[in-house]
Amino acid sequence: MQEDFLHYIWKHKAFDSSVLKTTKKELITIFQLGQHNYNAGPDFFNAQLSIDTQLWAGNVEIHIKSSDWYLHNHETDKAYDNVILHVVWEHDTEIFRKDNSEIPTLELKHHVNQNLITGYKKLMQSKTWINCEASFAEVDNFLLNNWLERLYIERLERKSETIQQLLKDSNNDWEAVLFKMLLKNFGLKINGASFFSLANSMDFSVLRKLQNNTFDIEALLFGQANLLSEDIIEDVYYLNLKERYGFLKQKFKLTNLGVFPLQFFRLRPPNFPTIRLSQFANLYSLEQHLFSKVMECNTKEAFYKLFNIDVTSFWKSHYTFAKTSKASSKLLTKAFVDLLIINTLIPLKFSYAKLQGKPVEEAMFKLIRTIKIEKNTIVSKFLDLKPVEKNALNSQALLQLKQNYCDKNKCLHCAVGSNLIVK
Repeated sequence: MQEDFLHYIWKHKAFDSSVLKTTKKELITIFQLGQHNYNAGPDFFNAQLSIDTQLWAGNVEIHIKSSDWYLHNHETDKAYDNVILHVVWEHDTEIFRKDNSEIPTLELKHHVNQNLITGYKKLMQSKTWINCEASFAEVDNFLLNNWLERLYIERLERKSETIQQLLKDSNNDWEAVLFKMLLKNFGLKINGASFFSLANSMDFSVLRKLQNNTFDIEALLFGQANLLSEDIIEDVYYLNLKERYGFLKQKFKLTNLGVFPLQFFRLRPPNFPTIRLSQFANLYSLEQHLFSKVMECNTKEAFYKLFNIDVTSFWKSHYTFAKTSKASSKLLTKAFVDLLIINTLIPLKFSYAKLQGKPVEEAMFKLIRTIKIEKNTIVSKFLDLKPVEKNALNSQALLQLKQNYCDKNKCLHCAVGSNLIVK
C-alpha cells in the first residue's frame, strides 16, 4: 500500500461512502473532498464535511497509518493546524493537534472494494517495459486520444518553462531566445548540448552586428566552436576564417572556454557540425528578422520555404576543412525542418502566445498533426502495443507519457492507469 493510492481513492471517491464513521463511531458526511495539493502541506485543501451534526471546512491529511502523523512531525507544524480529518488505511494510534485537541480519523480499509486493490497491485507489481503493457491495447480510443492531447500540452508547458528562463536571461529578447533554441536543435541529439554551449558563449548582439556578412557569421561560429585551432590546414578559406575570427574575438572580447567539444563520430556527413554551422550562418545572414517570420508561419509548407537553406560555397564540396568531396547541394531537408518545428518553433510560438495572454491557437495543433510521427524506440514500442494516429503530436505525447509517468510509476496520475485499475 502506498499513500499515492490512498490519494487516488480519496480524490476519486473510490470507496463506499454510504456509511462512514470516525474511529470514535461519529457519523461522517462528505460534501467536498477538497483540492489535491501536490506541494508541501496537507494533502487536500478546502474540504467540507460534517462529523455528527457539526459542519467543518478545512484540510484533509492522508497516511498509511495514523502514527505516520508523528513520524512526519506534523504535530509541530502550523500548516497542519487546520486539518479537520485524518484519513488512514490503518488506525494504530490517536492523533492530536498542538493544542492537544484530537483530530477525527477515518479508517479506509473496510470501505474499499477488493477488486480495486487487486487491480492496483497487479498494475504496480508488473516488471514489464511499462506497468500496463499487457493491458494497454484495451484502453478506449477516445480516452487515449484525449489523454495524448493533454500530454502534448503538458510537454509544451514544460518546454515553456525553459523558454521563459531563456527569455529572462536574454532581457526579454525573443530573437535571442530563438537564436539559442535554434542553434541547440541544429546540433540534434549528438551535438545539441555543444551547440547550446556555443550559443551561450556569446551575446546575441554580436551576431546581430554581423548579420549582413555570412563569412563573418561563419568565422564567429566556427571560431567559438573551436574548429579553427589547427595549424596544419593551409586552405585559403580556412586561413581567412581563422584570421577573421581572431579579429572578432579581440573586438568583441569573446571567449570559448565553456564551449563543449563537438562530435563527428557516428554522424552521417550531412549532419556534421561543420555543415550545420554553415547552414545556420546562411540562415541568419538571409533572415534579418527571423522571429517575426516564425510567428507568421502556421503551416509546414511555410516553414519549409523559410528554412530552404543551403551551405556556403566552400561546404558544397567539403564536409570537413581538411578533405574535398564531390560537390553537392546540402539544403536543409524537410525531415530536419520537421524536427525544428517540433522541438523549437511550435514550443516558441506556444510560449509567446502564453506570455502574451493569448489562447493557444488551433493552428498549432493542426500544424503538429501534419508532421510525420517521430521514429524512436519509445514510440515504436507504444505503436506495437496499440496503434495511434501517426503524427508528431502523438509521438511527443507518448514520449511525455513514458518519461514522466511510466518511468516514474505515476500510474495513478495517468488516465490510462486510472482507467485500467478499475476494470
